[in-house]
Amino acid sequence: MPTTVRARSAQGGAEAAAATPDPATLVRMYRAMALARALDDRIWKLSRQGAVPFAVTGRGQEAAQAALGAALRAGIDYAYPYYRDVALVLMLGMTPGDVMLAAYGRAADPASGGRQMPNHFSQPRLRIVSGSSPVATQIPQAAGTALACRLRGEDAAVLVTFGEGASSQGDFHEGCNFAAIHRLPVVFVCENNGWAISVPERLQVAPPGVAARAAAYGMPGEKVDGTDPVATYRAAARALARARAGEGPSLLEVVVLRMDAHTSSDDDTTYRPAGDRAEMARRDPLPRFRRRLLALRAASQDELRAIDAAVAAEVDAATAAAEAHAAPEAADLHRGVVAGRGAPAGRSGEAEEACGS
Repeated sequence: MPTTVRARSAQGGAEAAAATPDPATLVRMYRAMALARALDDRIWKLSRQGAVPFAVTGRGQEAAQAALGAALRAGIDYAYPYYRDVALVLMLGMTPGDVMLAAYGRAADPASGGRQMPNHFSQPRLRIVSGSSPVATQIPQAAGTALACRLRGEDAAVLVTFGEGASSQGDFHEGCNFAAIHRLPVVFVCENNGWAISVPERLQVAPPGVAARAAAYGMPGEKVDGTDPVATYRAAARALARARAGEGPSLLEVVVLRMDAHTSSDDDTTYRPAGDRAEMARRDPLPRFRRRLLALRAASQDELRAIDAAVAAEVDAATAAAEAHAAPEAADLHRGVVAGRGAPAGRSGEAEEACGS
């Protein structure tokens, strides 16, 4: 079946029907999941060796992220990813080299020139907008971008992701409320992995959950099994079709797994129940999706083995290339930083030049 979204036109209607992704798209989603997992595994090991200073993974969340990426139109729609979204940005066109350069903090890092924490993804040509370290700030920013799309007459939707912990921030309310009032073309996606750092979901989100909050804003809300990439794709495609048809925002809650500690600086054995990791491994979406592709005959064992081998080679090459790149120069500290009034002499011009490039 072709990968299409059919939205009701002129007579309107909020509903949109999404076809199952075709085999080629399913395989592309698997490849992004496998590549994201391999990058996360490598960067985590490098952090333990002291080769990179910090690591944050999306292990267990790749299925939802690959599905969201498949539903978006890369380079047309805007994406505001959060720091675990490696599979999402790979689906949209970022490369293993981009991810690894950021992990090493190299000058060639396309997101920030090695001056930002890793996984603060940014690619203007792909319409991937950099997030900030404080959680939830991207939510009202995404609503603002959706308003700008409308004012400019752009045929673009905006998708923003965040964790369930971020839904407790005021930014969540402000972004959802503003988007709902103005019926903006934005899809809010909560990747609920069950943990807001060390706080379990039951102490972070009151029942019946994040998706149920959509009713307070007069927008559709849907809770989805985020370990099922096809179900997530269908939900995202419906929400994006609504946005593009002028029917306003939607809120998705995709239930995923956090298979690792919060970051490389966290020891989750101090708060995670015994046996939790074994349960995560049992529900791991990557091998489950692999088996599904084989059952659907979307790919053969040989084809999947070839993908796995290619992924391993790409990660090795990206690691070696990042290690060989130079670190940022101290003289470039102010490059790309917008200077306001009262800026040190000689810096304002440099900032303006950098912003125009």
